[in-house]
Amino acid sequence: MSGWRTHAGHAVALDIENIDTDQLIPARFMSTPRRAGYGPFLLHDLRHDAQGQAQPNFPLNRHPGASVLLTRRNFGSGSSREAAVYALLDFGIRVVIAPSFGDIFAANAVNNGLLPARIPSDRADTLIGELGDRCVAAGADLSARKLTLSQHTLPFEIDPVWAEKLMMGWDDIDLTRAHTAEIAAFQQKRRQHLAWAFPQGARPQDTDTQATSQGTGVGDRRFNP
Repeated sequence: MSGWRTHAGHAVALDIENIDTDQLIPARFMSTPRRAGYGPFLLHDLRHDAQGQAQPNFPLNRHPGASVLLTRRNFGSGSSREAAVYALLDFGIRVVIAPSFGDIFAANAVNNGLLPARIPSDRADTLIGELGDRCVAAGADLSARKLTLSQHTLPFEIDPVWAEKLMMGWDDIDLTRAHTAEIAAFQQKRRQHLAWAFPQGARPQDTDTQATSQGTGVGDRRFNP
């Protein structure tokens, strides 16, 4: 995953609360391989009618090139499916602005390079009202924690660690690896002060017990202090 610090694109408003992950990508589409792209399935049942025809007045159908989505509270609630984030990214969305997000969705978003930018509910109300059906120039600056929407500039909230992950292009494993030296130093210090917790080998009788144990198969795993 590539890191990024600024994004420039266009924003549309989706004036709906509590959009959950099953709405973001209905479960029946998740058997499709990711390499085929999940973009066409994004908000499928909202973007299409019962016959599968695209709803011309739906914001993302009216402005398919938008890369910033301004919406209501509790976006991404529901199940933990990471495919919901894939669908947004494959459609071209890079920033979602909302008063609140589903916790797991937000973590999945950051791990895949999508910014979940939090703003106050009253500010979202105002901006959604002003945008209406329009598609406006928009941008995000991770370093400054600033958003631009048309003529507005406003701050957004995000956990500092999440911001770092987005800027560096890190997932959780990469974040851990960034602290390899500190982890090694901690392990060395722990070995010095708690040597008994780091066994040097098992006693011969322990080996015999493990070989003959008929119970759970775990055997006797006591070690020298």
